[in-house]
Amino acid sequence: MLDAALDFAGNDYLGLALEPRVREATAEGARRFGAGAGASHLVSGHLAVHETLERKLAEWLGRERALLFSTGYMANLGVIQALADRDTAIFQDRLNHASLIDGAALAGARSRRFHHRDGKDLERLLSRSGAARKLVISDGVFSMDGDIANVAELAATAKRHSALLMVDDAHGVGVLGESGGGCTEGMGAAEVPLLVGTFGKALGTGGAFVAGDAGLIEHITQFARSYVYTTAQPPAVTAATLEALNIVRGEPERRARLEANVALFRREAARLNLPLADSITPIQPLMLGDEARTLRWAAELEAAGLAVGAIRPPTVPKGQARLRITLSARHTGADIKRLLDGLGRCRREDAP
Repeated sequence: MLDAALDFAGNDYLGLALEPRVREATAEGARRFGAGAGASHLVSGHLAVHETLERKLAEWLGRERALLFSTGYMANLGVIQALADRDTAIFQDRLNHASLIDGAALAGARSRRFHHRDGKDLERLLSRSGAARKLVISDGVFSMDGDIANVAELAATAKRHSALLMVDDAHGVGVLGESGGGCTEGMGAAEVPLLVGTFGKALGTGGAFVAGDAGLIEHITQFARSYVYTTAQPPAVTAATLEALNIVRGEPERRARLEANVALFRREAARLNLPLADSITPIQPLMLGDEARTLRWAAELEAAGLAVGAIRPPTVPKGQARLRITLSARHTGADIKRLLDGLGRCRREDAP
């Protein structure tokens, strides 16, 4: 991938990774707190800056507590492992992120996969389960398709069957909702007991969190191995995330600009008859089907200085290869036109 390529592949949805205030907060955090935390959270690595971020996250998301993890993958592994074992029945959306599937495997629990965004199929599986402990897990925004879980339906179904609901809103937090609270905004811990999010997407930094009621978070604090047995997040990154969170909460115009960019891209792509999936999020899959065709289009775009993700099996099912195009608030109208011109050329060159 060309270093100077115009990026339509990454997840910096609000343009905060390159925001000067966030970059300066990283540098100031390193000057003030050092380059690393020096120990795990439960030893001596949990610093005041970590505590401040956890408190502000909990306040923003309407939860009693939040807990920091070093990566989103570690958060999902740790939360599931802390809450489930071989006697727990786990029910997962068929298109859930790999870290959620791996978390269930690590816990020794069996995952039953319900059809994508299909509440009736989830209801059917839960009705057949005799397990005393049940855990329902879904992505919030699905990373390869860009569509959004019906969280209200998931919450109601889980409640009917006395199941705990966990939503991984890595690609929704910061992007969706009036205040950027994600696809669960307006729902509390009663509806979504476990909310996971990451900082490496819309907030532009790194790391992750889980938020919920105090008792549940305390249990995860004590038993999530990927939390207990690793060095705490570098405090400079935490300081940068605090600044990014302030921007997300205080500058809704960034989300408005992103939404406008998504609408512009979809409108003009429709005029070119490009086969876009049905998504209103910054993730815009261009469904090409054939792997060779997908790689050819990606290479042609790269040669034109445009970076897009070429996604093919096994990441997605056979026959569903695609270009994963992502939009950002940083993109200008001219940037989007340049991408559309490149896609139009690919389509014309593909014509028989």
